[in-house]
Amino acid sequence: MPLGVLAAARPADRPRLSVPLAAGLATAAVLAHRLATRPVSAEIRGHALGYAVDLPHAPPVLAGYLLATVGALLLARDRLLRVLGLLTGLGAGVCALLWRTEFVSTWCALAAVASLLLLAWVRGRPGRDPGPTVTPRPLSS
Repeated sequence: MPLGVLAAARPADRPRLSVPLAAGLATAAVLAHRLATRPVSAEIRGHALGYAVDLPHAPPVLAGYLLATVGALLLARDRLLRVLGLLTGLGAGVCALLWRTEFVSTWCALAAVASLLLLAWVRGRPGRDPGPTVTPRPLSS
């Protein structure tokens, strides 16, 4: 997320977006290392999945993750990206309050919806080259 926001930003806005990018890189490094070297478990909890990763300092890692994902959107100059950041931040709070033990699962569902909104934003930007159109070929019998 922070890299995408950074890529869409004007050059003058890029220095302040380096903070969420650095948080994202650090968080990704910690999570990748723990996923590669420690056990991970998942279990069905009601209508969601509960994940457990052996993280000795989970609150700072979660804070870094949210700074990277939500913070990058909140720091964007584009109003729609800031609104998306506000909505995802509020959504993260709701997920944490309502589904504390299933936060990762419910947050992933919310992030998937946010990704669709972000895709719509990218496709709707003025001056964007839509790229080649793919026409499906009829199935032969």
